[in-house]
Formats: sequence, structure tokens, C-alpha cells
Amino acid sequence: MNDPTRTRNLRIRAALAVAAVTGLGATALTALPAAAAGEALTVQYRQSSTGGDQVEPWLKVVNTGASSVPLSQVKVRYYFKADAGASYTYACSWAVKGCANLTGTFGTLAHPTSTADRYLEVGFTAGAGSLAPGADTGDMQLRFHRSNWQSLNQSDDYSFGPAQTTYANWSKVTATVGGVQVWGTAPVGNEPTPTPTDPTTPPTTPPPTGAALFDDFDYTGHTDPALVAHGWSVRSNSGGPGVPGATWAPENVTFAKDGTNSIMNLRTSTAGTGESTRHTEILTRASKFKNGTYAARVRFSDAPLSGPDGDHLVQTFFTINDLKAPMADDYAEYDFEYLPNGGWGEPANILYTTSWETYRPDPWEAVNQHSESRTSHDGWHDLVLTIDDSAIVYYVDGREFGRHDARYLPERPMSINFNQWLIDLAGQTSTASRAYDQKVDYVLHVKDQVLTPAQVAAKVGAYRSAGTTFEDGVPAAQ
Repeated sequence: MNDPTRTRNLRIRAALAVAAVTGLGATALTALPAAAAGEALTVQYRQSSTGGDQVEPWLKVVNTGASSVPLSQVKVRYYFKADAGASYTYACSWAVKGCANLTGTFGTLAHPTSTADRYLEVGFTAGAGSLAPGADTGDMQLRFHRSNWQSLNQSDDYSFGPAQTTYANWSKVTATVGGVQVWGTAPVGNEPTPTPTDPTTPPTTPPPTGAALFDDFDYTGHTDPALVAHGWSVRSNSGGPGVPGATWAPENVTFAKDGTNSIMNLRTSTAGTGESTRHTEILTRASKFKNGTYAARVRFSDAPLSGPDGDHLVQTFFTINDLKAPMADDYAEYDFEYLPNGGWGEPANILYTTSWETYRPDPWEAVNQHSESRTSHDGWHDLVLTIDDSAIVYYVDGREFGRHDARYLPERPMSINFNQWLIDLAGQTSTASRAYDQKVDYVLHVKDQVLTPAQVAAKVGAYRSAGTTFEDGVPAAQ
């Protein structure tokens, strides 16, 4: 799913990190849930081009209800059939609301059909404002293409209307408000996505008990004996990924109190040369984590702590094992990766979630699937990853972010990792010193059990209420 440059860098990073140790099938606008009773939207569509190198769905959202609707609560989905082995890149050519106020994220349908297995979900930032009764968004001139710009086939895409050359209501594009479907019919067999659970609300059933790792990162520093005793390794060896000549600085992994809570901080710094660049990484020494739930509360940062901005920075939470041989089918890796200043060919901030099956380093070949969101994720975020025998699902702040196929499920246990590093020095050519911080509040793994984001929040709350700062009941891998 990734472009070749990005996937190649990811693979190098992955190997070295290890070496260091969803038809939304209801009919449109009928029998709506109560939450949507006062809100009615339609989506108008026109097809801009039938060209063979990119899809160009132009959209308008129209408020046909009696009350104003905040656009930040609105999501629109365009469904399509992915070309074999293809990854896709979203772009906005022009929008009345401003392209900067639109987001585009690709997702995978839980129940693929002959005309749809993927969708482009279009959202809005708070800057897009609200839609008054009778108003519409105006043109949203959108497009997406294969990441390598190879030709594509639109003829088998569910939402594609080649004869739709002027704007008109189009039921093959769906719309939701606050997670509740209010317009359109999705491909057959795909139920409406449920309203996301507020992760701060206790679940109706208690979180499951079972073997778990929990760490509140209550340490004095990277040399604290308890850090090693609890199974962590702070990277200090040289090598990639990232800027050639950079070092991995264990002293840049620090811990501090935030009220009564402890926070781990990963700092990356540079003065514009490889020799001045300091990366950071912390990982579990044991590779014993496989199916179940992984969660962490992470603070991504768009701006540097000090100095000029612009570096191609990667801030992460991921789990991984080692590649035994090229294209070995027992390799696995699952990533949250935030690029605040772009990189890997991206011009601005982007959040990736990526599931890896395998790869070959030379000649390069990769088997993976990713979801993405081209919008700022500056600030604290609850990241949850669940793996069972049927799917890999990523959540950000209680909402489903990406759902990946069973073919990417892990065959062997993995380690848990956090790191922060620079892809290159091309984003900022200054030789002034600058530093970037990534913070981590806690990490949780529950073995062989899929928890909702609300259950994760409840389980973490229970640990903290009990005064438990660390627990590891996950047995060693057999």
C-alpha cells in the first residue's frame, strides 16, 4: 500500500529496530437511529474525469434538515474496488471550504464485494464551520490516484458514475453525522458503522481480565534498574533507520511527573548534520506479544521544543518481529506513525497505520496494507490496536481509523516499541540546533482479548485507582 520510497525506509527501520534487541446496508434516510432524527444531509456527486490515472469524485454536502450541522461531525465515504497490490494517495484540487479544512482517509470494508473493498472517507476540520439548513458545502474537487501513478480501473467501482457529469443526489456515496448514517446506501453486506464509544465513558460490561502488560512509566531515568527489571531496553547502538551518521541516545529517554502521573519523554535533536543528530527508541527485550489488544496514550508534536521547524520527523508506537528470510511469511509489524512535517514524498502532516505481512529488501518487494489521515494530530491521542483471528483494527481517540485484512495477521510473537527519528535532513536545511519531543503516558497489552477503546480506558483507570504502576503477567513466548 505504501509508495516504494516510504516502504523501503520502513523496512530498513523495522529490521534494525528488531536487531536492537468497515452496504452500510440500510436504505437511505429511512428508519434512522434517534441520534440522527433531527439531522438530514444529502450528498451530491459529479464525476470530473474518466481518465485512467486518477479518480476524480467532486462532491457537495447539502443540509436538508431543520438545524445547523457542525461539519466536523460529518464523514462522507466514496467506495471503490482496489486494483491488485495498489496503494492510493488522496488530494484536494480545490474546495469552497478550503482544502486545508478537508481530510481524506482510506479504509477497508469489513465485507468486500465485487465492486468495493476500499473507501475514501472525507472529513472536515473545525475550520470548515457549520452547515446551516438549506446550505451546502459548495464544490469539493477531490481526486485520488495509485501512489506510483500506474493506470487504474474505475469501471468496477461501486460509487463511480461515468454518466454523472453534473451535480445530483448520489446514493452510492454515504454520509454520517457523529457516526450515525444519514444518507446513502453502502455496498451490500456492510452494516452501518456504530456510533463510536466515548473512551471516557465506562463500558456497560467490565473490561475482561487476563494476562496483561501495563506500564505507567514511573521511573527516575533511563538508568533506573527498574526499567531493565520490567523488561525494557533503551537503544544505544548506532545504525539506521533515518539520518546517516546519527546516534541513538539513551539519555534522551527521560521521565517526569505530570501532577501525580509519570510521563515518558523521547527527545530527538539535530543541528543539521548526521553527527549532531540524536534519535531515541525504547522497546521490550522480549518478543512475546501476539493476538490481543495494544494501547498507548501518546502526545505527538507538530512544533519543535526549540529551534526552527520543518524536519522530516517520525513519531511512533508499533509492534514487530524479525524477518527470518526475504519474503518470509512469518514476519509481522503493526505501526502507528505520525509525520508532523511530511516526508516519504508527503508535503505535510500525515498519520499512518500500517500492517505488514512480509518484504524482500533486494530487489525491493513489500506486502502490506495501510490507512492514513492527512491532518494535524498534534496533542495527546489514545491509540488502540486489536488483533484477533480475523482482522487488525486501529483506533484513534475511540474511533476506528483503519481495518486491515486477515492475510496480515501475525504468525509469531512480537516486541512493543516506541521511537522518534528523522527520515532525512531535507525538510530543514538550517544548522541551528532544534529538538522535538514525543511523550508517552502508558502502554497496555491484554493477551488474546479484544477490548473496545472504552474498556481500555476503564482498565487503565482501574490500574491507577489501585495504585498499580506496573504489571506483567504475559508469559514468555513458547
